[in-house]
Amino acid sequence: MKLYVVPINARQANDYVRAFHRHNRPVVRCICQLAVADDEGLIRGVAIIEVPKAMMLMDRWTAELSRTCTDGTRNANSMLYGAAWRAVRGLGYRRLVTYTQCAETGSSLRAAGWTRAATVRAREGWSRPSRPRDDSNYLSVDRYRWEQVSTAPRPTMNAHMPDSLMPSADDLFSVGDA
Repeated sequence: MKLYVVPINARQANDYVRAFHRHNRPVVRCICQLAVADDEGLIRGVAIIEVPKAMMLMDRWTAELSRTCTDGTRNANSMLYGAAWRAVRGLGYRRLVTYTQCAETGSSLRAAGWTRAATVRAREGWSRPSRPRDDSNYLSVDRYRWEQVSTAPRPTMNAHMPDSLMPSADDLFSVGDA
């Protein structure tokens, strides 16, 4: 069976996660999402990419692959991991991270060229006195953080767009020929 990377919208990706993921719920906000489909157009897996949840990773250069979910089709997960990295690089990100439970092998990640970067120890949950949350669905287990990192240098980020690229008021408010 041949697999292809195909576009999918956020609602469809979350519906797939809701139906097939064994321990995670759908996501609220995402940067982008993608899917793999077979020759007949049947979706075999989805990937959803978000802004990182960990504050230390919120550097504007890092994205987090927060969900991959497949129906078990061979090589679908590795294809999603590779396609997700290509997608975020195309959007200008320089690093993509994801997490697995320590009991999971990570073979799909290794097959797609990912590197295990850190062990993240289990914690009680996401809820804090300053921001209470429902932790009833939180699975408190040790995890591995995996990443893909671009070797390309990061461009400098100016706070303001150069005047030469800024549209003029005439460009913004012209009516045009009707």
